[in-house]
Amino acid sequence: MAFLDELHHYEQTSDTLQWQGTFADYLEIVHQHPQVARLAHQRIYDMICSYGITKDEEGNVHYPFFEEELFGLDETLSRLVNEYFAPAAHRLDVRKRILLLMGPVSGGKSTLVTLLKRGLERYSRTEQGALYAIAGCPMHEEPLHLIPEALRDSFAKEYGITIEGNLCPRCQLMLDEQYHHHIEAVPVVRIFLSEQNRCGIGTFTPSDPKSQDIADLTGSIDFSTIAEYGSESDPRAYRFDGELNKANRGLMEFQEMLKLDEKFMWNLLSLTQEGNFKAGRFALISADEMIVAHTNETEYRAFIQNKKNEALHSRIVVMPIPYNLKLSQEVRIYEKLIRQSDLQQVHLAPHALRAAAIFSILTRLTPPKKGGVSPLAKMKLYDGEQPEGLTDGDLRELKAEDPTEGMRGIDPRYVINRISAALIESGQRCINALDILKSLKEGLEEHPSISAEEKERYLNLIGLARQEYDQIAENEIQRAFVYAFEESAKTLFDNYVDNVEAFCQNRTIQDPITEEQKEPDEALMRAVEEQIGVTENQKRTFREEVMVRIASYARKGRSFDYRTHQPLKEAIEKKLFADLRDVIKITTSTKTPNEEQLRRINEVQDRLIAQQGYCPICANEILRYVGNLLNR
Repeated sequence: MAFLDELHHYEQTSDTLQWQGTFADYLEIVHQHPQVARLAHQRIYDMICSYGITKDEEGNVHYPFFEEELFGLDETLSRLVNEYFAPAAHRLDVRKRILLLMGPVSGGKSTLVTLLKRGLERYSRTEQGALYAIAGCPMHEEPLHLIPEALRDSFAKEYGITIEGNLCPRCQLMLDEQYHHHIEAVPVVRIFLSEQNRCGIGTFTPSDPKSQDIADLTGSIDFSTIAEYGSESDPRAYRFDGELNKANRGLMEFQEMLKLDEKFMWNLLSLTQEGNFKAGRFALISADEMIVAHTNETEYRAFIQNKKNEALHSRIVVMPIPYNLKLSQEVRIYEKLIRQSDLQQVHLAPHALRAAAIFSILTRLTPPKKGGVSPLAKMKLYDGEQPEGLTDGDLRELKAEDPTEGMRGIDPRYVINRISAALIESGQRCINALDILKSLKEGLEEHPSISAEEKERYLNLIGLARQEYDQIAENEIQRAFVYAFEESAKTLFDNYVDNVEAFCQNRTIQDPITEEQKEPDEALMRAVEEQIGVTENQKRTFREEVMVRIASYARKGRSFDYRTHQPLKEAIEKKLFADLRDVIKITTSTKTPNEEQLRRINEVQDRLIAQQGYCPICANEILRYVGNLLNR
């Protein structure tokens, strides 16, 4: 019943949004809310900004509007908004250009356009996004077009709004014959942009040039009415139902635009530059719409090289849409695609998607030219991590090495297809990282567009992804075992802190067994600190920092343990894991564990299941796998 209540509320809301009146009534709305008369580009820009604008710590601008569907493209999207939508919204010349999204398959081009479409639909149903049209106009035309050219300067002075465009032939005939130029009486209605209802959003897909008609874009003559109206040039004998007609006031999408026949392309010349197009036996028809198209890099290069297309070159703004290059964002892409599929019922072991993402990102990255930087280190640096020895300066240098980075590589849908294949092959409801990596490797044999050279490179990258997953798996078991040996971790931490305190205060420490006074245990402290790369020269600074943290927590009445300080937590866990390595090796690899070993295994499995997201199947598998790794 909750859904029925929600449906009833939606219907009531839709009814309250409806509005109709006269042109005189509309002028009053324009006077109070001038934004209702915005042009298409400004409306789209305002829609994007209505979701907010944020800045990260580095001062980079982000637009939350895109964040629910597009991942890892923050820089590209910021550039798109700042270099295209923002100046177009201010009526600069860029609004007279076709926005061409150019990038590899499954890179997010279609998703971006769909986001803009759905955003416009929702925005037009809000108070801020309200817009109005001449009632009955097949092109849902801006009512201000009713104002004669001679009065538009006066209108601009009074209302601060510049009118662009003229009445469509149908509305001009209606004004002449029905209302005898009494424009204040012409009916006006509120409209809601909708792709499904063909109001303000149009889509054009190329097909066979021999069968596709230009009427699909500009409308066509209704021959059944010729006898009634007597002429093909009578607006009532023409169907203004082409995609360019219906996209007026909003957005026009050209899918795979560069595959269009030339006769379709020429229609875009005057539409982009002058804001009008030719249809039937009429004067040029005004249209206010943003034109966005998408294509791949190969077709774009061929288009540029064709001399016949030179007139269109200057009318296109090309926005490269590369693949995501951030590991954590790639995982989010897979999670989104899985939510949209039947795979959401399958249990994916922790780090399974990460292993696949490591491979995908590595295929898209240009091998680093900078000495001492491995592909894995570059990948981590791109994702916001700070591999040892690398800085933000290195990040900028690596990005500058190849401006086209991200335009090639494995696409996300290939990975999802291989996860599906892994599910079928395994016959179980749980898939782990090794299952996915194996399936990715097998899929390369069937991939139609991969050369032998690329295949060899990709196989090597799968090996790198496997190595990285091995380290992740060891760390996962390490943390689980440390939990099982929690008392040991606490004891090691207490010993370390006692010795650090004595070291910093330049005093001796009492042996807990012999009660003798002795110097701080330098070997113990260094054994812990070396686990996280603290050098001999850095040890005093690190120890003093620990003592400052302890004092700060004490002043606030809070307890300080090894989990409180992340570097110290990592050091304690690694040291304990190193000490327990032989125990873990024996415990995880033995086929007939004794009672004590079985207790430890069960504790680790419970930890993996309860807190790490494993199921009994993948928890058992990772334990056995790490056991084999440690015994190599």
